[in-house]
Amino acid sequence: MSDNAIGIFDSGLGGLTAVKELVKVLPHENIVYFGDTARVPYGNRSKRTIIRYAEQDASFLLSKGVKMIIAACGTVSSVATGLCDTLPVPFTGVVNPTAAAAVRATKNGIIGVIGTSATVNSESYKKAILAQDERLSVYQQKCPLFVSLVENGFLSEEDPIVQLVVERYLRQLKEKKIDTLILGCTHFPIIAQAIQNYLGDNVTLIDSGRETALYAADVLTQKKLLNKNDSHGNCTYYVSDTVDDFKRTAQIFLGQAVIDDVYHITL
Repeated sequence: MSDNAIGIFDSGLGGLTAVKELVKVLPHENIVYFGDTARVPYGNRSKRTIIRYAEQDASFLLSKGVKMIIAACGTVSSVATGLCDTLPVPFTGVVNPTAAAAVRATKNGIIGVIGTSATVNSESYKKAILAQDERLSVYQQKCPLFVSLVENGFLSEEDPIVQLVVERYLRQLKEKKIDTLILGCTHFPIIAQAIQNYLGDNVTLIDSGRETALYAADVLTQKKLLNKNDSHGNCTYYVSDTVDDFKRTAQIFLGQAVIDDVYHITL
């Protein structure tokens, strides 16, 4: 079982930032990624719909024999919290590892959280943070347009449109004097530099994909499920919409062109 792949799913392509970090942390692991590109976004769906989609996504990954499942989608991690109780393999979302990293990072005890509407409405990050230390202050902000910026190629920190949207969304968090900010959607690290520029270097950005990759490595180590093969792992990608669109956009999130296998599937 240790040679089996790690399964990762997301509502679209944002979860590829988690894939990118997982490859850095666990370069010998095989990865199966599913992006539900035909039904993206999940962030504005009802709770019932999000849970149903998450169950279908996880079921598909299990059919590929994965040894662990990661919900890279912040919305799923925040809303479909009972998913872990139904799976026969280790599972993690992005919320708990990321919240723990934010608690470790803050110095003044004031933490900001940005995410989709569903993520912020669930207050999942706030609850996870306060469960570790109720003395901390947590402020949240919905940033739905960040997803649109990334998926439409508005990425540069110097782009006035990016700067305007960043300022509009983050002004109140800056006024609260946060010293730590959770990027609660896997799209957001793509414009992290613009966010950092606005908030200043005294604010620590917490990348949910990075923290989840580190957590997954710990879980697999503890359960003795690390791949013993010394060769570099392979990534296989599945999407529920067109493959060509995926290949064009995926390099934004991965930082390189996709040369691995990409397949279309219908759930």
